[in-house]
Amino acid sequence: MTASATRPLVCVVDDDSLIRESVESLLRQAGFRVETFDSAERFLGGPHRPQPACVIVDLALPGMSGLDLHQELARTGMDAPIMLLTAHGDIRTSVRAMKEGAFDFLTKPFDADDLVATVRRAVSRRFPAPALRADGTGGIVGESEVLQAVLRQIELVADTDATVLITGETGTGKEQIARAIHERSRRRNAPLVRVNCASIPESLFESELFGYVKGAFTGALNDRIGRIEAAQGGTLLLDEIGEVPLAMQPKLLHVLQEKEFERVGETRPRRIDVRIVAATNRDLAAEVDAGRFRGDLFYRLNVFPIENPPLRDRRDDIPRLAEHFIRKSAHRLRREPPRLTEAALHQLMTRDWPGNIRELENAIERAVILAVDGQLRFDAAPAGVSLRAPASPGEFPLLSRVAVEKHQREVILAALMRAGGRVSGPRGAAELLGMKASTLFSRMTVLGLRKRPVGESVTPVAES
Repeated sequence: MTASATRPLVCVVDDDSLIRESVESLLRQAGFRVETFDSAERFLGGPHRPQPACVIVDLALPGMSGLDLHQELARTGMDAPIMLLTAHGDIRTSVRAMKEGAFDFLTKPFDADDLVATVRRAVSRRFPAPALRADGTGGIVGESEVLQAVLRQIELVADTDATVLITGETGTGKEQIARAIHERSRRRNAPLVRVNCASIPESLFESELFGYVKGAFTGALNDRIGRIEAAQGGTLLLDEIGEVPLAMQPKLLHVLQEKEFERVGETRPRRIDVRIVAATNRDLAAEVDAGRFRGDLFYRLNVFPIENPPLRDRRDDIPRLAEHFIRKSAHRLRREPPRLTEAALHQLMTRDWPGNIRELENAIERAVILAVDGQLRFDAAPAGVSLRAPASPGEFPLLSRVAVEKHQREVILAALMRAGGRVSGPRGAAELLGMKASTLFSRMTVLGLRKRPVGESVTPVAES
């Protein structure tokens, strides 16, 4: 049996070709075998239906719906975990499906890291997770002493229900630490729900976090669960916790203290079994002194603090991180990995990296895109848009228009995949590429990655 045949098989059922291509590339890069289907009927009707370790199903499929497919697979006795991809308005249906045996659900546009982490949890039912090592699992790479200290803290706290506060500069990988904690906890088979507190408008914060009941306000036509309730039995990651509006902090404190909450427009409390992991790049103690963050909430969150070191304090990890990101980017772009020369590595080792690991990964991805001759050049990578030609006309071989558009399409697809299909807004593809969202939308239309709005009802990516 070949090594590839022993890897877990994940089947993706979605009628959106862009979603199928993005998810397939993302999961193959994460080490899975992947087969894709554009309908439930095709998945069920093949001459030799695959026996997957996990099935990812779009809830709103044409013909047989994703919910119908889930029920059919349950009826036939297939025990592979089912993960649903759903629009925001279908969360209630997804929760019902989970009560009927679905493993988990993700809302579109989904976060790429959330998708991989959820699939890993699902597959771990048959393929148990190994002991935590800094070998790329969950995005944690390196062997430096400071990183080993962080890993030891993860091992100590993971199997408890203690609240964890992860601090560190932007781009250090705080979310990867949170995922590692969740995946090593007794809650690993339940959802990990991430809330980016900085991306939710203050006026919507309460309803997003706690949900609401029908009639709670104008436009509340149905009951809707919030992020806390969606994480029932699992872990709630409150990313950028320092951005929580001051008026909302007492209600969040109540959840931590009493393990209960109320939906907007509801008077009866609901009990909740959720572990809280928070992350921030702010000095919360200073925020408390400045009156911008409640002291009692800070102390409730700061039960087990983990400080994630900046990249400048773990330079010994840069060679392994660089090789890891080169392989990752080359695979995503369907290229042979360029060679990391001593000169190129010296450039990486001597930079300060104020954007930390995220900046390093973006720099390497730009360099891989521009390495048309197999040579990595970090000094030539543009600081802004990755889609432009190099500034020096004679520095690289000329490419035909078709080749340029092919490269641009690959870059945009890679950015969309990392952004979970989101184009604009925080962590969107436009931000990753360093360009305006309107410019990226226009380029996607030209390259056939976005349907024109006139006379069409489906847009394969989200605008925010």
